[in-house]
Formats: sequence, C-alpha cells, structure tokens
Amino acid sequence: MTDHVFSEPERAAVYRAIGERRDMRHFAGGEVAPELLARLLAAAHQAPSVGLMQPWRFIRITQRALRERIQALVEQERVLTAQALGERSDDFMKLKVEGINDCAELLVAALMDNREPHLFGRRTLPEMDLASLACAIQNLWLAARAEGLGMGWVSLFDPQALAALLGMPAGAKPVAVLCLGPVTAFYPAPMLVVEGWAQAQPLSEMLYENRWGARP
Repeated sequence: MTDHVFSEPERAAVYRAIGERRDMRHFAGGEVAPELLARLLAAAHQAPSVGLMQPWRFIRITQRALRERIQALVEQERVLTAQALGERSDDFMKLKVEGINDCAELLVAALMDNREPHLFGRRTLPEMDLASLACAIQNLWLAARAEGLGMGWVSLFDPQALAALLGMPAGAKPVAVLCLGPVTAFYPAPMLVVEGWAQAQPLSEMLYENRWGARP
C-alpha cells in the first residue's frame, strides 16, 4: 500500500465497474438527463492522450431520421460481414449487434482531422491517436456503468460513408457508434459468451515474461 491508495470501498467500486462493464445491445428506451450526459462526456474528456493531442470528437445524434440512416449503414455492413464469415454466417445473423433505435442517446466517436502535425509519441506509432480515443471511450463506458447506464460500441459501418453522412472534414474518421442509456439488466457475462459465439481466454494465456511466448 502507498499513501495515495483509495479506501477499500472506493477500490472495490472501481474494480466492480471494470468487472461489470458490458457491451450492451438491449436498451430500455428512457432518457439520460443532460447533467448526467455532461458528466459522462467530461469523464471521457479526462482520458490520457499521447502528446496531450486529445484527438477525440463526439457527435451527439438527436435527429431520429439521422439515427435511422446510421442504423441502415450498420445493417448494410452487418450483411456484408455475414457474407464474409462463410459457414458462420447464419449464426452471426442471429446475433443482435446494435441498439441504435432503442437507446436513449446515440453518439459517434471520431478522430479529429489534421492529426499529422502531432508527432509527440506518434512518429513511430501513429496509431496512438486511435489508442487515445479508445481510452476516452473506455472512460465513458466505465462511468456509464457506475451510473447504472448501459453502453454498446458498434463498429459495423463503412467509415467513409458515415463520415460523409455526418459532414466530417477530410482526415476525420468515425471509429465508434455508441449506444447509451437505461437497460433492463446487464448481461451476466459478455454477450458473445452468453450467445455461444466465442469464449473469453484467461489472462494466463496472454501474459509473457521477458520474451514473446515465455510464460512467467
């Protein structure tokens, strides 16, 4: 322990939020109060970013017609993904992959344009801008779980088509369609595990020591 440790209940709350975070697809409608949405986005904005470039941009979708057009883009990619999966196509089409028309709030998380001048930490790893955005999304996800709200990350879309739909400038890139809002219940385990699509692997399979593949 150090002098900077949180209290035991505070630590338990942090680990609970991490452990109970789920990629939600089933939403119960309702709404997210403006002050709560502001708090969640502030949590996202506190994420670490390489060179403090803060590459994240969030677009709140408030027009129902625009939601429907985004959902249509996702459905188009869902069909193409199913075709690419071959023998698993039918199983994939049975999965619920988004809650765009059911969630209380819809956000699109994107990378800003004009990222090239930001070299601090990106000269050899330019994808660190994406890593920074992912950290912001994770902050939002964990804060939402702590507030009792579900969130789902949808990545089934053509980024160029979505960028055009939302009037993004050249160089900006949408990365995630985020469904946010009240849920009836959180999944007891990741949905893909519950549905039998995949099994989570233990940490021991992913932890090496000193050299790739060397077990601790």
